Order: sequence, then structure tokens, then C-alpha cells
Amino acid sequence: MATPRDLLNAAKSEIREVEASEVAAQLSHFTILDVREPDEYEQGAVPNAVHVPRGQLEFAIEGRLPDKSQPIAVYCAGGVRSAFATKTLQDLGYSDVVSVIGGFNKWKDDGYPWTTPRTLNADQRNRYHRHLLLPEVGEKGQLRLMDSKVLMLGAGGLGSPAALYLAAAGVGTIGVIDMDVVDASNLQRQVLHNIDRVGMRKVDSAKATLMGLNPDLRVVTYDTRLGADNILDIIDGYDVIVDGTDNFPTRYLVNDAALLKKIPVVHGSIFRFEGQATIFKPYDGPCYRCMIPEPPPAELAPSCAEAGVLGVLPGIIGSIQALEALKLLLDLGDPLVGRLLSYDAMDQSFRTFKVRRDPACPACSENAGPIVIAEYDELCMPHPVGVA
Repeated sequence: MATPRDLLNAAKSEIREVEASEVAAQLSHFTILDVREPDEYEQGAVPNAVHVPRGQLEFAIEGRLPDKSQPIAVYCAGGVRSAFATKTLQDLGYSDVVSVIGGFNKWKDDGYPWTTPRTLNADQRNRYHRHLLLPEVGEKGQLRLMDSKVLMLGAGGLGSPAALYLAAAGVGTIGVIDMDVVDASNLQRQVLHNIDRVGMRKVDSAKATLMGLNPDLRVVTYDTRLGADNILDIIDGYDVIVDGTDNFPTRYLVNDAALLKKIPVVHGSIFRFEGQATIFKPYDGPCYRCMIPEPPPAELAPSCAEAGVLGVLPGIIGSIQALEALKLLLDLGDPLVGRLLSYDAMDQSFRTFKVRRDPACPACSENAGPIVIAEYDELCMPHPVGVA
């Protein structure tokens, strides 16, 4: 019967081992793989190492390192687990894998660079466990979300579901701007609020709900009207803007300010039984003025308060906005840049339309003049932010 030493010697006979000095001299050449346990990794690791514990290697590695031809240097604490891991990687089809002799202990003793990685604590690992199982997100992506800042324009029908899902996903800072109070008529669709908060400032109600969902969250409230005099200061520093407004003056104002600050805007709109969503990514796709150069007359653009809306509809569109915001923050998939997603609740159908940049756009074209942040209330009858 084979002993553990026999198994180790057999594994080492089929792999290539290298000194730490050889890896340290070619750090840009190798992808470094750390196969130690999480508590070991948290105490120190080779900079930029990919961490996959040895016990999860067979089922997790292909999601983390899909290119099986890339040069990989594997290390553990002393060189034993890395030898077995290297043999496993070879069996899985990885063609250029080496095991680091002496592991991380020798790496440190020889004076090569190492850092104390930033990691999730035990509570965070439990909270975001389903995210961590996704190779496209993982711990690195979750930490990225926790460092992100998203500004919600409105705590109404669209802002409610979007903010809830962004908070649940672990976005670290959520700003909420709304100058309204909770009204009983809001509760049919604005799920951030409840009957006990009727008469309460919406931003305060939103903060209470979001903090109750995720206590790690930082909520910044702006109980004010969004205007030309404050918009640049308010949006400054945010990674993504989620637009839940329902009036043209604010949309044009946000568009121009976002272009100046180069902040993508996840746009959503609803009307009766229909909804739309798209992303305006400055100078990468069309802007709002490319899609709607001129606003319709006020009488042809009624608000939800005037035309009505099926309560669940903003839940659907707001959830789509949250998803698109997360894709932008994590650089995932194909966001709705240059595409308008249209949803019809009556026949449960989605359609996608291409939206192209306007080469003559007065805001984002190559020949556009300087962007001037100005009020646009004369375009159509304004409403407070977040009345959707």
C-alpha cells in the first residue's frame, strides 16, 4: 500500500519544480496560483496571486483560469500541496504548470515581494456566498462592488427596486437624491417605502430600508432639487448613475453633466404597461440627446401621475437597471450601450433596438461645442425627481 510520501514522490516525478528565484525573476511571465487555505492566504500572499484552495481546485480552476496554455506557477506553504495541485492541473489539460519549491515560506525567507491581501470577512463571505461561486464575480469582483459608488436619481418606482438589488449585491456606497415625501399613492409601486412612513422624507425612508437590508452599506442622501447649480457637485465621484426620473428637463440636465464628468447613465422609463432601458456611456455610445434630440410637447409627455402605470412594471425595469449597473461595475457581459431594450407587459415581450451616436449631436459629437450646464424647465412641465 502506498504511503503519503510515495504519492508525493510519484506526483513530483511527473511535474516540474522550480526555485522561487526563477518565478520571482519572471513575475510578469507567470500567472501565480495560491492553493493554500483562506486563513493562510489572508496572512500574506504573492502580489496578484489567484487564490483557489487545494480542496476546490478541480471544480473551480477552469472558471478562474480558463486559458490552459498560460504559464502557471503554483505555490502552497511548503511545496507539498502545490506538487499535488500541479499534477492535477496537468491531468486537467493545463500544459505549462510548475510547482514552486519551498512554497510561500521560502518565498518570504528569500525576501521576495509579498502583500497582505484584502479579503472578505466571515460574515461577508456568508452574505455574498452565491456571488463568490460565480467565477465572473468571485472575491475580487465582490470587493470591487464594495468599493463602488452608485447614484440613484429618485427613490420612486424605478429607484426602489434598483436600489434594493444594488444594496443587496454589496455596492459599497449608494447615493439617493429625491426632494419628495412618501405619499400613500406611492406604495403601489415604490417598494422602498411603507405605510408607516407616509409623510416621511423619501431619502430618509430609502436610507432606513437600505441600511436594514445591508448594514455594511453607506447611504448618502440628497434631499434637494437636482438643478444646474448643484448637479456637477452631486454626481462627482460616482461610478454609475441610475436614472429613475420621469421628466425631460432633468434627463437633459443629467445627460450633459454626465458627459462632462464621463459617468455612464443607466436610463429607465415607464409608461402605463410599457418600459424601456438603455445605457448612455459617454463618448463610447450614444447620449440621451442622440436618442431624443428634441423633447415632445408637455401635453404629449404625461407623467405616471397623469397616465398611470401598472405597479409591477417599474419593478421589472428597475431590476434591469440594477443588473446593467452591476455589469458596468464588474465589466461583465454586453451592457445596453447603443441598444434600447423595450418591454411590453401586455404581451410579455422584449425587443431590442439599436441606437447610434448622432454625428451631429450638439452634446457628444466630434464637432460639438462646449457643454453648458443649464436649466431646461422650459422644455416641458417639470416634476420633482423620483415621481415615477
